[in-house]
Amino acid sequence: MDKKVCLITGANSGIGKAATVQIAQKGYHVIIACRNQSRGEAALREIKAASKSNSVELMIVDMSLQSSIRNMVKAFLEKYDYLDVLIHNAAAFDISQKKPIFTEEGIESIWATNHVGPVLLTELLLDPLKNSPQGRVITISSKGLVTFPFLKVDIVDPEFRNRKFSVTNAYYQAKLAQVIYTYWLARELENTKITVNSIRVTNVKIDISRYPNISDIAKFMYSIKSRFSISTDEMAKTYTYLATSDEVSMTTGKYFDELNKCINSSEYSRKSQNMNNVMDLTAKFIKS
Repeated sequence: MDKKVCLITGANSGIGKAATVQIAQKGYHVIIACRNQSRGEAALREIKAASKSNSVELMIVDMSLQSSIRNMVKAFLEKYDYLDVLIHNAAAFDISQKKPIFTEEGIESIWATNHVGPVLLTELLLDPLKNSPQGRVITISSKGLVTFPFLKVDIVDPEFRNRKFSVTNAYYQAKLAQVIYTYWLARELENTKITVNSIRVTNVKIDISRYPNISDIAKFMYSIKSRFSISTDEMAKTYTYLATSDEVSMTTGKYFDELNKCINSSEYSRKSQNMNNVMDLTAKFIKS
């Protein structure tokens, strides 16, 4: 294939879907990695129509399951020996969830989907990324982290096995871990052609119908919040910028906002020892 190849997870809706359209319009071959076959196929048709590009492909993966990630990578490697862009867009965050849910592999699902899965997927795709003239890894975090300035990754109990569960705390802990992973991986790959950067997603208008079990008060609060939110298309422009722009071809280990500006994450996330601690912890969850 003479086109650059981009793989983006969770691209059947929202920002990921919008980013896929934009990146396909830039002339890339885009692989949308989705968990659900029927929703993925529906999104694929819509993306092709919106982008006016047939160079879009569906692969199935459940980012909470390492066996599924390995199966998708095997399918990818049977077709491609290089990868130019990897975007970790898929995330689990059901605001109605009241207690931890553990996957069939025995890992708390938010931790598995939002952090451990992306780390494993990147590890398995490092060789094709190195085969690109300039591979790019993009992780996704959230502006909501600014409301938790002193949040840390619980090195002892990241899965809430012995502490009170909060879906919000579980989500932001995993997103913090992804920021830390970004800095750590950029450091690990500093002598390669691969860049690693993270995006801080701001308030984006969401389809509240995706959360049928939330209270009327929560629905009202989200309706207020949406008035101060940007569209998925606007947020996706930062994905596209980091994925395709020559301006950032040499930029690595940075944290970007929705205006494509470099920003700082928490002091905790930038300390080398904390990076090492979080990645040592993460390695314990990756099954051989």
